[in-house]
Amino acid sequence: MKKLLEIKHLNTIAEDDPSKQILKGLDLVIPEGEVHVIMGPNGSGKSTLANTIFSSPRYLITDGEIYFDGCDITHEKTDKIAKMGVFMSFQTPEEIPGIRLAQFLKTAKHSMTGEKPNLYSFTKEVEKNMEELGMKYEYVNREFNVGFSGGEKKKNEILQMLLLQPKLAILDETDSGLDVDAIRTVSRGIELYKNEHNSVLIITHSTKILESLKVDKVHVLVDGKIVASGDSSLASTIEKNGYQDYIK
Repeated sequence: MKKLLEIKHLNTIAEDDPSKQILKGLDLVIPEGEVHVIMGPNGSGKSTLANTIFSSPRYLITDGEIYFDGCDITHEKTDKIAKMGVFMSFQTPEEIPGIRLAQFLKTAKHSMTGEKPNLYSFTKEVEKNMEELGMKYEYVNREFNVGFSGGEKKKNEILQMLLLQPKLAILDETDSGLDVDAIRTVSRGIELYKNEHNSVLIITHSTKILESLKVDKVHVLVDGKIVASGDSSLASTIEKNGYQDYIK
C-alpha cells in the first residue's frame, strides 16, 4: 500500500528553548486510505509532531526526515505543504475579525486549486456540508469564528476540511472541549471526508471521537517516541488503564 506520510527518526527542539528536545527519533508511516490515531499523556509531544509536520517555526528539526506523497517536506514552507494537500485543524481555532467565513472559504479553495470556484456550485457545496455538520448557513456571513461557540469553531474546521479535500488531514484534539453530540458531528464529518485515496491522523486524549470511526491503527506517544502501536483495541486499553504501562 502506498505510503502517504513517512517520518524517519524525527528529532525536534523548541525554538525558544533549544536545550529542550521534544521529539526523540520518532518514526511513523501512514498509508493512503487509513485512519491513524496518536494518544499520549500531556507533554509527550503529540501537538509538537503535528506542528512539525506543518513546518511551524516554533519547532526546529535537528535530525530526521518527513516525506509526504513521496516528496521530502522536511524543510518545506507551510504554505507549500498545504498546497501539496496537507490540512491541519487546531486545538484552539483562531478568530479573524473583519473576514467573513464565506470570503475565507472561497479564498482558501482558490489558493488550493488555483482556480476561482464557481459561485453557484461552491455555494451549494457549502450549504450541503454545513447541513451535514448541523451548522446554520447564516454563519457564512459572520466574521471568521468571531462569536462562535467552541463547538461551532471545531465544526468550522471540519467544514474547511470537507471543502478543501486534502490528501492528509491532521486533526489536533478536534474533540477537545466538545459535548457528546458535537463529537458525533465531528466524527460524521470525518466519515464524509474519508476515502481510499486520503488519510487522517487524529491526535486525541479521549476515545469518544473514535467510537463512531473505523480506525486502522493507534499509536502511543510517550516522551517524544512512539512506544506502542496496535489496532483500535489499544485505545480501549488505554482508556481503561491509562499510560502507566508505557511510562518508565
